[in-house]
Amino acid sequence: MNQNDRQPAETQDKNGPATGKVTLRIWRGDENGGEFKDYTLDAQEGEVVLDVVHRVQSEHAGDLSVRWNCKAGKCGSCSAEINGVPKLMCMTRMSDFSSGEPITITPMRTFPIIRDLVTDVSFNYEIAKKVPPFTPGPKEPDGTYRMAQRDIDRIQEFHKCIECFLCQNVCHVIRDHEENKANYAGPRFFVRFAALEMHPLNTNNSLGLLKEEMGIGYCNITKCCTEVCPEQIHITDNAIIPLKERVVTANYDPLAWLVTKIRRKTGRNTSST
Repeated sequence: MNQNDRQPAETQDKNGPATGKVTLRIWRGDENGGEFKDYTLDAQEGEVVLDVVHRVQSEHAGDLSVRWNCKAGKCGSCSAEINGVPKLMCMTRMSDFSSGEPITITPMRTFPIIRDLVTDVSFNYEIAKKVPPFTPGPKEPDGTYRMAQRDIDRIQEFHKCIECFLCQNVCHVIRDHEENKANYAGPRFFVRFAALEMHPLNTNNSLGLLKEEMGIGYCNITKCCTEVCPEQIHITDNAIIPLKERVVTANYDPLAWLVTKIRRKTGRNTSST
């Protein structure tokens, strides 16, 4: 229980009302168009935005479409734009808003609208099919794998991704240029590539794929993806920039190019270290 929860309701006005009314301004429509509709409900203490959306469904609009699952910030399903900011509805507390302020909820702008707050994120699943599998090398003579702890620590962060696709939603390379989707993986999948490429046991070299088909060169590291990540993954600094450096080294460093060519001729592993 936080400090605000222990305070009487009448002292909570500056952090959002525990009593009174709240208004959600929700976009309603489909791929053919739509409009905003206001729904005013009694405020209830301790709610998150998703709670109020569910009450809108129950009390005012039984046909309101919204995607959700766990309501615990771990499934990534309830992504939306709340007052213009991409967030998880289940992790956005009503007490974050000023008393009496209408709260505007819209679907993620980057993806095609199916209905109301539900968008078609299948683009991401198509990209996922192109990511190569984890391919470990042979075991040690005693039948085990050995890794340095620092190498494992480096990639643990990337496995926190819940695939909310908020990072994909704010990436302007995708958001502002529909034509890029065919040749650009986006930050969520650069995180996935980083988890593979930096794994000490993975033998599958993805640098050529990143350069030629995943379009990592399009990213100009604005860090907008990092800013919206609910898991606080340092997408730009820890995944994208190191991958960019590896791609540049492999393709434009003459010494690295020579070593790679020699290894290919001798059949040795070409994965980066």
